[in-house]
Amino acid sequence: MPREFSRADRVADQIQRELAQLIQREVKDPRLGMINISEVRVTRDFGYADIYITLLSTEELDENSEEVQTSLEVLQRASGFLRGHLGKSMRLRVVPQLRFRFDRLAGQSRHMESLIRKAVASDERRNDGDDPEDGGGA
Repeated sequence: MPREFSRADRVADQIQRELAQLIQREVKDPRLGMINISEVRVTRDFGYADIYITLLSTEELDENSEEVQTSLEVLQRASGFLRGHLGKSMRLRVVPQLRFRFDRLAGQSRHMESLIRKAVASDERRNDGDDPEDGGGA
C-alpha cells in the first residue's frame, strides 16, 4: 500500500505552519505587510524550500509592484533568522534554504472572479431585456 504523503510533503506542511507563526510573531519589520503563506514546496534533498506568499491587501498586486518586492526583500533578509528558528522547532538535521516567491495564482483568481461576475451581470441584463418578449407567447 503506497504512502499518502511523502516526507517532503510532511516537512513542507510543517514549515508552512511554523513560518506563519514565526513571521507573525517574530519579524518586526514595519515594511512587511500582512502576508499569507499559500504553499511551501521542498526539494527532494531538502536543500531548498520555495515559500509562496500572497499579500493581504485590497488592491490587485502583481509580482513587479513595489509592495511585493519590498515584502519579498524583507523576508529574504530575515531568512537566516527564520531558518534558525525552524531548525530549533522542527529538529531537522538539514534545514532547507528558504526562497520566498510571490504567488501569482491569487491575483489571477481574483481577476478571473471579476470576469465571471461581469459575464453573469451581462447575462442577467440581457435576460431581463428578453423577458417581456418571452412572457407573452405562452
